[in-house]
Amino acid sequence: MMDKAPGITTSPQYAVPKTMRAWVLGDPGQLIAIEKPVPVPGRAEALIRIDAVAICATDLEIIEHGSPASILGGLPFNKNFTPGHEYMGTVVALGPSVDEFSLGQRVTVEIHAGCGQCKRCRQGMYTSCLNYGRPDKGHRANGFTTDGGFAEYAVNHINTLHPLPDGMGDAEATLAVTAGTSMYGLTELGGLVAGESVAVTGPGAIGLLAVAVAKALGASPVILTGTRESRLAIGRELGADITIDVRQNSAVEAVRKLTNGIGVDYVVECAGTEDTINEAIRMTSRGGKICLAAFPHTLANADIAHLVKNNIYVFGIRGEGRSATRRALALMADKRFDATKIHTHTFPLAELPTAIRYARERIDGAIKVVVVPAGSQSEKVEAARTTNSPRMHV
Repeated sequence: MMDKAPGITTSPQYAVPKTMRAWVLGDPGQLIAIEKPVPVPGRAEALIRIDAVAICATDLEIIEHGSPASILGGLPFNKNFTPGHEYMGTVVALGPSVDEFSLGQRVTVEIHAGCGQCKRCRQGMYTSCLNYGRPDKGHRANGFTTDGGFAEYAVNHINTLHPLPDGMGDAEATLAVTAGTSMYGLTELGGLVAGESVAVTGPGAIGLLAVAVAKALGASPVILTGTRESRLAIGRELGADITIDVRQNSAVEAVRKLTNGIGVDYVVECAGTEDTINEAIRMTSRGGKICLAAFPHTLANADIAHLVKNNIYVFGIRGEGRSATRRALALMADKRFDATKIHTHTFPLAELPTAIRYARERIDGAIKVVVVPAGSQSEKVEAARTTNSPRMHV
C-alpha cells in the first residue's frame, strides 16, 4: 500500500503491511483487539513501526473515561480509538517531502504536536494548544486525541520525533516522555535549579524521574516524600539526597527541619491529593515556587491565603511542552541518570489487558509496565532478560 501512495517514501527493507493489529476502546473500561488498516503518513509526518510502548496513568484514565478531547468537549465516549502515547520505534515510511528523518532510524516520540498557529503554540506551549483536539486545525496528540501506540504502527508529526542514540534500549526510550514531563515542570519553575533545594512529593513515575532530572541539573538537596519504602529506595538510587516516609513523619515538619525552618526553593507536586497539595504549600519557602504535575480528581481545598501572604508562585503543567522531552532525552543519552530503574515489567502486545491490570493495581510493585509487539527486537531482548528477572513477563 505504501509504495502506491503519492509522494510516500518506503523501502523493501522495511516492508509495511496493509493491516495491523491494534487495541481500541470499546465500552468504558474495555479494550478490544482488532485488525485495522496501517495509517498513511501525510505532509510533515512519518510512519513509525512501534517497537515498545509504556503504560501511563493517563492511559488508564482514557480507557475508563475517554480521551481528554471528548471529556473536555463533552463528547460521547470515543469508541474505536487506540490509546497509548509513551512509545518508540523505527521509521518505516516518510510522508511527502519529509527528509528530516531516514528510513530505519530509531526514534522516540512525544505526545503533542500543536496546531503551530495559535498563540500558545507560537510560545512553545503546544501542550496547551488553543486548538486542542482539532485535527482539522493541525493539532495532534497521539494516544490522547488521535490514534496512539497500542498498535503495531502509528503516524507521527515529525516535530514529535527524537532520534535515539545507538546505546539506548527500547524500554528506556519509552520513558523519555515521562522524563520530559518532569523536565517541563522544572522548566516552568525557572529551570535554574543548580544549587537550589527541591522537594518532590509522590514517588510515582513522574516524581521519581523529577528527582533524577533535578539532581542531574544540579539541585541540592533533593528531597523525596512518599509512603512506600520500595519507591523511596528507587528515589535514592536516582539521586534523592533525603527521603521522607510520610507514614512515620510529617512531610512539612521534616522538610522545615532540614531547611532550618525556611522551606525549600521549589516543590514538584506529583501525588495529586488535597493533602499533598497543602503540604507542598507549607513546605515551600517565602518567594518559592510550586509545580503541580498531578491533579486531584475532585475539587481540593488549598490554603490560598498562605500562598499570597508568602509570595509563593504556583504553576500547573500539562504534558511535556517546550521541547522538554528532547532535553530530558539528552540527559538520558549522557547517562546522567538511569531511567530504567522505574521499568518493572514487560508484556507482549497481545497481553495488553493483563499489562494494564498490572499497572492499575500495581501488582508485584509495578511502576512502568512496557508492552512490545510480537517479533520486535524489544520482545527478543526482554525474553532473554526474563530468565534472570521474575518481574519481566513475556
